This record gives sequence, C-alpha cells and structure tokens, in this order.
Amino acid sequence: MEEKVLIIDFGSQYTQLIARRVRELFVYCEIHPYNNLNVDLDSFKAIILSGSPYSVRSEDALHIDLDQIKGKKPLLGVCYGAQYIAHFFGGKVIPSNKREYGRANLLNINSKSLLFKNVNEGSQVWMSHSDTIENLPLNSKCIASTEDVKNAAFSIVDERLYGIQFHPEVYHSKDGKKILENFLLKIAGIKPDWTPDVFSEKTISEIKSLIGNDKVILGLSGGVDSTVAGVLINKAIGDNLQCIFVNNGLLRKNEFQDVLEQYKGMGLNVKGVDASEYFINKLSSVSDPEKKRKIIGKAFIDVFDKESKLIDGAKWLAQGTIYPDVIESISVKGPSATIKSHHNVGGLPDFMKLSVVEPLKMLFKDEVRRVGKSLGINQKLLKRHPFPGPGLAIRILGDITNEKVNILQEVDHIFISALKDSNLYDKVWQAGAILLPVKSVGVMGDERTYEQCVALRAVESTDGMTADWVNLPYEFLQQVSNKIINNVKGVNRVVYDISSKPPATIEWE
Repeated sequence: MEEKVLIIDFGSQYTQLIARRVRELFVYCEIHPYNNLNVDLDSFKAIILSGSPYSVRSEDALHIDLDQIKGKKPLLGVCYGAQYIAHFFGGKVIPSNKREYGRANLLNINSKSLLFKNVNEGSQVWMSHSDTIENLPLNSKCIASTEDVKNAAFSIVDERLYGIQFHPEVYHSKDGKKILENFLLKIAGIKPDWTPDVFSEKTISEIKSLIGNDKVILGLSGGVDSTVAGVLINKAIGDNLQCIFVNNGLLRKNEFQDVLEQYKGMGLNVKGVDASEYFINKLSSVSDPEKKRKIIGKAFIDVFDKESKLIDGAKWLAQGTIYPDVIESISVKGPSATIKSHHNVGGLPDFMKLSVVEPLKMLFKDEVRRVGKSLGINQKLLKRHPFPGPGLAIRILGDITNEKVNILQEVDHIFISALKDSNLYDKVWQAGAILLPVKSVGVMGDERTYEQCVALRAVESTDGMTADWVNLPYEFLQQVSNKIINNVKGVNRVVYDISSKPPATIEWE
C-alpha cells in the first residue's frame, strides 16, 4: 500500500492545486472537507491544512479537532491552516494593515530548516490573505519572513509542524514544489512511489476482488475517462464487462458512428444504443441548465436500467467519474460549495439494482491520461479534448430543439476540424462552441439577416480546475468565423470567449 497524505480542505480555491503538486511528486494524497473528516487518520503519513476564505478571528471560523494530529503526525499549515495553528495554540492573529496579496520574496530564511532546504534567499512566493500572524504559537520559531510579513513561516520545536502564510502550490511560488517536496520526503519521510503503473496494478487487483464473477455495465462516452476506465476493468474481468455507448442526440457531428468505430480492435465488448429521440423529447422546452443536467442524468439511468435487464448477471454499473467531478460535487462551507451538479456523481436510485464502481474517481484528468498511456491506449484517443457528459445540451443556452442541435454540431465540427488542420488541437486543453440565445442583424449580399450568434471557446489547463483562454492566431479565428458564417445556415455572427477560470467556468452552463 502506498504512503498517503491527507489534505484537509477549509474551502480554499487552491486546495485542488495542493493535491496536484503533491501527486506530481509521486505521492498519493486525498482531499477531505474539514467538516466531514470520516477517515482513518492512522492510514496517512502526513497532514496538510489548506487555506480558506474565512478568518480564524471571525465567529464563522472553521474549526477542526487537531488532538489526533498535532504533535503526532507531520503537519503543514498553509495560510488559514498556519493562522489556525497560531491563533488556537498560543499565538495571535490580527488583521493586516494592508491586504497581503500577490508576489513577495522570502527573506531571513533559516538555513537549518529542512522545509527550506535548497530554497534560496529572495525566492518568490504568492501571498493571498488579509490576516497576519503577529505572535507565533507556543514553542515555535520563525523560519522565514518577507518584506511585509514578519512571520511568513514558522516551525514548532520537536513536533514536525510547520506553518506558512503563502501558497506553495501556485505557479507564482517559484520554489513551492521544492518546499512541498522537502515537507513530504525529508520531514515526513514519505517514499515517492505512486506511479501510473502502481495505480493500474493496484486498481486491477481491487476490481478483481470487488467484482468477482459478476458482470459490469460501463457507460462509454468515447472520451478519455470512460475509455481508460473500460480498459482497466477489462483487464480485471475480461468479457464480463459490457460497454454501452448511448447516443443522446447531443453528441458532436457523426460522433456516434466514429466512437463505435474507434473501439474496434481494443478488445472491449461495445454495444451502441441510439436513444437520441428519447433524450431530445425529455428536454423539450427546458432552458434551466441544472434541470437539463438532472433530466439527462435521469434519462441515462433509464437507458442503462433497461439495458442492464438484458444482460444476465449484471450487478455493477461502471462510470468514468474523475476527481474534479467529485470535488466540485462536495460542498464545503464557503466558496467550495457546489459549482454545478454532475450527472455521474451521487450514486443510483434505489430501483436500479446495480452497484457503482468508479476506478478513476481519485484521479485528475492528466493522471488519467498517464494511466491510459501506461495501459497502451492509443495516444490519439488519450489526447481527445474533454467533452461534457450532458453534451451539447449545456452548450445550447436556452431550450433544446433538433434545429439548434444541428446548427451547433456544424459549428463545432468546423471549429474542431480547423484546430486539427492547423496543428492547434494538441495545444488546446478543451475547445468547443456555444449557441447563444441572441440574434443580431447581419448583411449577406444584398439581404438583411437576423440570425444566431455563436461563441467559440478554447482554454489551456491541466485538469479543468483552473483554466485560461488560448490566444489563437487572429488569422485562424478570421478563417473559422468566415467558414462558419458561410456554411452554417442560421448563424451570422461569431465571437471568441477570452474569460479565464476563475472567475468564469470553462462551459457556459
């Protein structure tokens, strides 16, 4: 069993980044909310306390019992975590006389501190807090400062406990990864042995033990997550896995046929089910995005329930759920409250006599791709852009009609094909088009038009938790815009979305 790290989440937008940085060091970690810490603490070798939008001084301060952690396990407090340790263990936290946000440089680094081994004086870090530690907790010492923050980092003598008032997980903290490495490997003594091969071997063994001779149904989407899940399960139980690819009528152009074709030769039992009419009818006159997600989720369950009854011995439903889906669907008091619901998170209704197996639910997207590579899956498939489970339903703002779906399919096809033809597809993490509930005046030839507007979206990211827009060449956007307007009847205006996540999301709904 790999050695694990527990990250206790207090609602920071950066908590997921901490997890990613830890895993980049080949150390397995899990995020659990502070208010639902239903875990075996003995199974973790080290603990990290995340940041938070809350103040430790406020009546709404988020509290946790550290009796089983402090002084017993290596502990790193980040921002709120550091201030919590200081405030409730003999120190003092006060409002900062100015908001400490942005770049800073470490000064007066204690060269004897293992936390800062091979971290040079002046190393850039990223601050994001409005409180500051005035007095350190009992039995502690300052091990680094900045120009504006006297106690930027501290340690408690003889406890392997460290607190830092900056974010080592973000890109702007140049030695942040090194600081985390020092804490995990040198202070906590963790072995960096969590690799894609180790994950695959362990997961295949666990699936064999869990499933036995039962049969499993897997909902394939043609994307990376469900494909890797399928290959993993197939290696564990072979022909006892039945894959089903459902056409919900909201796929990309020709995707139903293309996906079925791409799975040939992969050793998977795949059945295509065309339920497009059923889904579109269910979505008739529905505009609210959350209602769309719930309807689509229910429709998928209806289809899989029907198909499961045709397979003798089917007792499990497999899903390609990944960690960002799980994280965004768990509410932690504050800004980490649910952003959107996920159709593949939350279990199954009681009437459906299937248990759920989710072999990838603790992985980020880039980790899924690395596991897929270790399993020998075709790189072309692994590099496929993420596509939302509800499909084009959440890229059509407003109600769903066959006409709108056809329009968006054509627009999306032109955009994605152009990215591939221009060798830009692999430089983009996710791309797609959005059909807006907006009509505008246009001129074509001598005619006045009043037609739809579409937005193009292309972002760069690693796991979808944060993202930035891609600066596609103007000439490329010009060509794509012209081709869309000239070839897609009903569209006379194209715009390009240049919003980052946060504050926006990747999808519009």
